[in-house]
Amino acid sequence: MAFKHGITVTEVSAGSRTLTAVSTAVIGLVATGDDADAASFPLDKPVLISDIETAIGKAGVTGTLAKSLRAIADHTRPVLVVVRVGEGADDAATASNVIGTTTAEGQKTGMQALLDAKALLGVKPKILGAPGIETQAVTAAMLVIAQKLRAFVYARAVGTTLEARRLYRANFSGRELMLLTPDLLAWDTTLSANAESYAVARAMGLRALIDEETGPHKTLSNVAIKGVVGVTEPLRWDIEDQTTEAALLNAKEITAVVRTDDGFRFWGNRTTAEANSDFVFESTVRVAQLLTETIVQGMQWAIDKPLTPALAKDIIETINGFFRQLKASGVILGANAWYEEANNDTASLKAGKLRIDYDYTVPPPLEDLGFNQRITDSYFADFASQLAEAA
Repeated sequence: MAFKHGITVTEVSAGSRTLTAVSTAVIGLVATGDDADAASFPLDKPVLISDIETAIGKAGVTGTLAKSLRAIADHTRPVLVVVRVGEGADDAATASNVIGTTTAEGQKTGMQALLDAKALLGVKPKILGAPGIETQAVTAAMLVIAQKLRAFVYARAVGTTLEARRLYRANFSGRELMLLTPDLLAWDTTLSANAESYAVARAMGLRALIDEETGPHKTLSNVAIKGVVGVTEPLRWDIEDQTTEAALLNAKEITAVVRTDDGFRFWGNRTTAEANSDFVFESTVRVAQLLTETIVQGMQWAIDKPLTPALAKDIIETINGFFRQLKASGVILGANAWYEEANNDTASLKAGKLRIDYDYTVPPPLEDLGFNQRITDSYFADFASQLAEAA
């Protein structure tokens, strides 16, 4: 060793890291707009929007693009990934354009282009929708995209009657989907009149706002919808009566848009997951996605390091540190990561394979609140003393 008279500083990179939660408020919007600025919104290409008001000015007035952006902007100023698709000769052709495909040249079209957002734009959309152009086929295809992106879809419950919409619900079994009905009314400055405003677009904007202000553990339900003056189809709703139209929709896992004593609100917490699933609540699905995405993305530093007990400990401590942050902010009730010896035999460790277990609990929404009311004569017992005190 060479002689040195002085100080040596060695930077140590071992130890646990800090995990930064991925953003759950990025919107992925698929829309039509034949008169939109082609440079700002090229067909079938994902576009990153950070200034939604400027985007509205370039979105034209036809199709669904401008109306959807305005509905979102009424609630928040999120980061969006927008894919504009062409309107077809009929509804079926438009649906094909919305669903999209992969061309012979390898270009993804329609909603498939959302899958390229991370590679092309550096963000991954987590709140998905195609307001105003949903069909059963479109929603089913969007659900597939959501599962690939670990995202969540909001879509219209199709049907002209209450029963038709309840039957429509039976077409889906994905936990990444919430169905909504009916649409809303808002002032249209182009028409200078009240016009239809997509409930799905307003749900997407409100969802992004809740994520930013509260977190993904709060559902869409019972939060005021901004910028609307009515609904396209009033639904009967009463907080006590379970025979109203809104309650019947909720019983089939459809979120209703209702008018309460203090404005219009989405009413319903349920996804289209199977009834016995652990993911029947919107909040549970979105928190689960947050955990998975954050842990996966945040562990790249550990890959290819020498597999030692110290590395395993650092990984576990990193994850548990993240869990403590989420618990402190109310996103989860609790969670824990640990090393399970039974899942890590000698052959697996020798092959460079490490398995870490973790569990977690998401607070469910208070969906059913009950009170027991009793009448009693017990408070007459001290009637005389109360009378004397009153004198």
